[in-house]
Amino acid sequence: MEFEEAHLHFINGHLAARPAGERRGRLNRGHQHAEILFLRNVWWPLRGNFTGLHPEYELTDWRGRSYFADFAWLPGYIKLLIEIKGYASHVRDMDRQKYCSELNRETFLYAMGYHVISFAYDDVEQRPELCITLLRMVLGRYQPAEAPVSRIRLMEQEVIRLAVQLARPIRPHDVKQHFDINYKTAVRILRSLTDKGWLLPTGEGQQQRIVRYELARGVLEYFS
Repeated sequence: MEFEEAHLHFINGHLAARPAGERRGRLNRGHQHAEILFLRNVWWPLRGNFTGLHPEYELTDWRGRSYFADFAWLPGYIKLLIEIKGYASHVRDMDRQKYCSELNRETFLYAMGYHVISFAYDDVEQRPELCITLLRMVLGRYQPAEAPVSRIRLMEQEVIRLAVQLARPIRPHDVKQHFDINYKTAVRILRSLTDKGWLLPTGEGQQQRIVRYELARGVLEYFS
């Protein structure tokens, strides 16, 4: 099934489940260009279906007021909220009160058992591969992959998390110790991530022997 057909079934199914009222109106008004672009560029290439995903999902904030998240992913006990944030509405045009309310809402939702992740519209539009990789890392912490995933890919994702946590250049020894694997395998994983642009090698000595790897600039900016 192509994206357009699957998306039409997805939205019509949720509209049918909301026969009247603000929840239906919000779906008609709120699910627009940015949300559709996220599904087309990020969610669909990664998942290939919309199972467990709810558009314009209604919640209640700490004041008892309704709030609609762009998407909620609710496969069983997991409660993940996904927001697509444009620079104009979430940065340029935000005043102090709106800023405080947004932070308070996210903290309250976390206390209620929801995890909130946000993607910049510019990344969704211009750098969807980065969004896909980051979303894959997030979803991978909640449940096993539905399709077979190579052990190397899972290890690569965990190496990125380890590099972020270390807050310093990562060494083959760090990977070897973390996974309890041999040194050559650790080097192979780090080189693979270098080839993919996630890590930058750092040399040492006259022959510039590679001894450590830094996170690429784009990765650091996303996690900072």
